[in-house]
Amino acid sequence: MGDASGGDADTRVSEVTILVCSSCRDETGSDAHPRAGAKLAEHARLAAEGAIAVRTVECLGNCKRRLSAALIRDGSWSYVFGDLATTSGEDLVTGARLFATSTDGLIPWRGRPDSLKRGLVARIPPLALIKEDT
Repeated sequence: MGDASGGDADTRVSEVTILVCSSCRDETGSDAHPRAGAKLAEHARLAAEGAIAVRTVECLGNCKRRLSAALIRDGSWSYVFGDLATTSGEDLVTGARLFATSTDGLIPWRGRPDSLKRGLVARIPPLALIKEDT
């Protein structure tokens, strides 16, 4: 039997992945490198301390909402967030930890950092929940 403080919680956290758009630019639209998205990914990696996978993707297609990231977990809903800051890595890790403890595949609203409340762009269901129209 596991509890929230033991190995089972660690296993569940490892099931969540943070995806960060590495091509996102800052609010000025600068092409300078490293891009703001790459800085956000690095901030998230530091905050995750190796407990949560942080991966970069070339583009999440959310350019109007600037810095973007997603939280994914197999068999669960996926979340896309925008309007993040280069220092939002800790918020993404907090969201990933909340997601890991979820029993219904949804990130709980309570305890979710404000940037993940305000910045929610989309919530995408897992394929198993999508039923064909009849």
